[in-house]
Amino acid sequence: MTDLKSRIKHFHISFFSIILGLTGFTIALEKVLDLIKFEQFDSSIIVTVSLFFTLSVFIIISILYLAKIVMFPDEVKKEFADPIKINFFPAFSISLLLLSVAFLSFNIAASYYLWIAGTVLHSIFTLKVISTWMHGKQFEIKHLNPAWLIPAVGNIIVPVAGIQHANIEILWAFFAIGLIFWLILLVVFFNRIIFYNPLPQKLLPTLFILIAPPAVGSIAITKLSGELTDLSRILYYFAVFILALLLFQIKLFSKIKFYLSWWAYTFPISTMAIASVLMFHNTNLDVFKYFSYGLLAALVLILSVLFVKTIKAVTKKDLCIAE
Repeated sequence: MTDLKSRIKHFHISFFSIILGLTGFTIALEKVLDLIKFEQFDSSIIVTVSLFFTLSVFIIISILYLAKIVMFPDEVKKEFADPIKINFFPAFSISLLLLSVAFLSFNIAASYYLWIAGTVLHSIFTLKVISTWMHGKQFEIKHLNPAWLIPAVGNIIVPVAGIQHANIEILWAFFAIGLIFWLILLVVFFNRIIFYNPLPQKLLPTLFILIAPPAVGSIAITKLSGELTDLSRILYYFAVFILALLLFQIKLFSKIKFYLSWWAYTFPISTMAIASVLMFHNTNLDVFKYFSYGLLAALVLILSVLFVKTIKAVTKKDLCIAE
């Protein structure tokens, strides 16, 4: 087998987590820069470059994974049967939903078609993944990790872009599904992490995924209600607490060697920045504005490190190898 074929064979579905991070950053960049008034510079240029760079990376990753589906369908089936990797398949449909949000300010038609495709695919993935959870014999408590929240997060994201594309009752339905399953999985996860063995080092960065459901939920409920509600506040402040809890353990994260799972840091922090901008718009309290500035600055630093480490790992052939 040639080196290229071998790399395609071991090209993980989790590569789509990169798109979640890049798209989340693009949306956060647009929202935060909108708060900063540039007199001699059009900040939309930066956002546009970020969006089309993200779109390019999404197309490349999609082509590579499509090549894997065509060339190694059995390997794809193995990934879908894997207790951990199965939860990353909805990352593809979430990528479409996030691109739909990102395109709202650029092309409403493109946003609509991306939303339709993302919503339909995510509905299928949600039903399939949960059905597999219910009837699969391969699952054990040790397999449970924050990546299991990904299908739930996607349902909560549907209303964020869909508010301009669909009937509000459809959007409430998706929000309800995502919120309830998030609560169920959150309880099960804390039971697992408190009473059973700790997460393996490779999966520790996925703890940041715990931030995403309440942060996105706060955004979604505000969009659906048209105002900042009590539930919006509850979800937002719970997300802030989870972020503080994880930062309190920063020494633990600083000792983790590089894995592709490091990309799990990016999307949740992006959602926190976006939610903070929305809180500022609805409360006019400067603390939320400056908090969003700090989160965006942290994102720029994290992404810079991730790009360097990911490119090094690719050139050294540390990624896309047999496990």
